[in-house]
Amino acid sequence: MEFDPKTPQFLTSDRSSFASVSADDRWPVIITGAIDDLHRTVATVTDDEKAKEGKRIIEKLATMKYELQHDRQLTPLDDDGASDIASYNKELEQRGTPKWHNAPWLYSECYLYRRMETFFSLSKHWKGYDVFGRQKMSTFKSSRPAVLELAARYRELALEAESGKNAEGKSAEEVAQAERLLFSEMCEICLWGNATDLSLLTSLTYEDIQKLQGSQARQASQKNILVNDIDSAFDVLQKARAEKKADERRVDIVLDNSGFELFVDLILAGYLLSAGLATTIVLHPKRLPWFVSDVTPKDFADLLNSMVDPQAFYTAADDSGKTFPQLSDKEVEDVKFLFQQWSEFHQDGKLIVRPHSFWTTQGCYWRMPHVAPELFEDLQESELVLFKGDLNYRKLINDAQWDPTTPFTTAIGPMGPKSGIRVLAFRTCKADTVVGLPAGEDEKLRQLPGGGGSEARKWAWSGKWAVVSFSDGKA
Repeated sequence: MEFDPKTPQFLTSDRSSFASVSADDRWPVIITGAIDDLHRTVATVTDDEKAKEGKRIIEKLATMKYELQHDRQLTPLDDDGASDIASYNKELEQRGTPKWHNAPWLYSECYLYRRMETFFSLSKHWKGYDVFGRQKMSTFKSSRPAVLELAARYRELALEAESGKNAEGKSAEEVAQAERLLFSEMCEICLWGNATDLSLLTSLTYEDIQKLQGSQARQASQKNILVNDIDSAFDVLQKARAEKKADERRVDIVLDNSGFELFVDLILAGYLLSAGLATTIVLHPKRLPWFVSDVTPKDFADLLNSMVDPQAFYTAADDSGKTFPQLSDKEVEDVKFLFQQWSEFHQDGKLIVRPHSFWTTQGCYWRMPHVAPELFEDLQESELVLFKGDLNYRKLINDAQWDPTTPFTTAIGPMGPKSGIRVLAFRTCKADTVVGLPAGEDEKLRQLPGGGGSEARKWAWSGKWAVVSFSDGKA
């Protein structure tokens, strides 16, 4: 806490903030979903000892839900041998052991998922079990139309680039402009891929998810990017390519959601490598199940495995017995093309998966230089570090009640100017905290239907609006 900014954080007791809505409405639904998932799995277990242990974990989840709904104090985490437990418990004490409904939103939400993890990590038979795994893959399966659309588009672009057709008859300036536009398109796909955050969109239908992900939806959403620094990011990558052509040029992606969003992150990674805008991509997943849909190393493997035989994956009946139409030969080829390319990049060491325990600690990224100096120094080696999603954004700026006109470079503190790290944050807004807006923008958005008026910043809760914010810590 000593390294955090002094600007106060959002609290779960603030009735005008999404922190309160989260604690009241979202978290009980998330814990209930975890209980239901484990019930289903326990019902299929034949080993008596494992089944009994699974039922004990269900009881622990139910106890935590009861404590949350009855506003009990947060209790110290049981020590599961991981290095972060002491830090969680020390901070809990420093914060005066708050109650669920009067706690800093960022700390208490991280605590919720870390406490759930202890139930499994301290077990004999359930270590590594992901209560959200089933949900993640079923949501990816329901993203079929968008996956097929993007796979076809990407394959077409890759084949054009290989044959040199995309540069035929064009001046160097026109080629550069076309590349800038393509980079922008890839980034926007990556930005709006975050629309399928499972921790928020718990009640969406299959059809709703499809509407969120298509190209028409992305084009319509372009006007909703309130801050757009994509061009600045392209400039630094293009400059690095020109000046360090023979050197390693690394881009890091601090991942957010699995499933469709991970799929679009890999589309962007493949594009950066193919276009020569990077020579290596380092992906940073979480080391444990986190915020429902965040990527773990297993999710990366599961996604690739689903693409080995897309026909089987996308036509298999779902839990209700509903069947799905066959993919065409071309659709199968498009998906397999991606699988082949990504697998080769991974095997060649150009696409690296590198988890770190820091990403599931309870604090903001202002702490990184002090509590994870080796990670901070590693990120300084990168040409660009892309932070995906709402939680990474909240952690970059400490989920604090900044004035929305505060410059992004100020709000990210030690990750900002002179840090040696170039930060690019892709964020669809799903929480109150926001910075870098032009004067008057927040007030204007509050006046829109459902915007919250003078009572709340409700416009920032829905994921309808986005920011793409850049800070050049190498300048």
